[in-house]
Amino acid sequence: MKHNKVGSVMTTDVVSAEYRTPFKEVARLLADRRISGLPVVDDDDKVIGVVSETDLVTRQSEALGTDGTRRRFRFAAGRTPGARRQAARSRAFTAGQLMTAPPVTVHAEETIAEAARTMVQHHVERLPVLDEEDRLVGIVTRRDLLQVFLRPDAEIRGEVIEEVLVGTLRLAPTAVDVFVVEGVVTLTGRLARRSETEIAVSMTKQIDGVVAVIDQLTYRFDDSRLSPGEWSPRGLAHDRQRDL
Repeated sequence: MKHNKVGSVMTTDVVSAEYRTPFKEVARLLADRRISGLPVVDDDDKVIGVVSETDLVTRQSEALGTDGTRRRFRFAAGRTPGARRQAARSRAFTAGQLMTAPPVTVHAEETIAEAARTMVQHHVERLPVLDEEDRLVGIVTRRDLLQVFLRPDAEIRGEVIEEVLVGTLRLAPTAVDVFVVEGVVTLTGRLARRSETEIAVSMTKQIDGVVAVIDQLTYRFDDSRLSPGEWSPRGLAHDRQRDL
């Protein structure tokens, strides 16, 4: 089954900064390009961190006391690690000092589902995209990943029939009725074995653009408790011939 890759939805015109890029230049880049974050790269285009609007705002708030006056961090060596990091951030004036590291990244050949999972796990809204040599080639945001759900219903239905029913289960295209409305797929029909219905539902859920699957499939034989020695490919083939 083919899945859309991150490289197909990423933005290739990437705004990035270097370690030594000044604080104000980072702020200007974010404002001018109307973006909320950017990757920080080294001289070899390897991503070493990410700077976000939150990092800049946090830096400013940590540099000021509760009364709005500039905070003084004395005796940093005797403070907790968290306090020392806070003190260092309040004095940051380059992208490298502001950035969050190590960066959370994704490769262009990874699937959109994998990228979405990474975003959720790390609570980030954007991911620098790397090539096979781990160099920066793009950026992907949550909005980019949502494009997959704009696939036409007819296109999704065609993939269910071709990839799941015919390509994987070796069934006739008409063996199962496939209805798709607003990305919700309904599978209706009777198959030879329970395992086939489970495969059909599981694979359909993995298709890009599928919002949900309504399982209305039935089966003639429950093979879920068979041991490997009891399973007969010949019997399955005969069942499928009857479906044709």
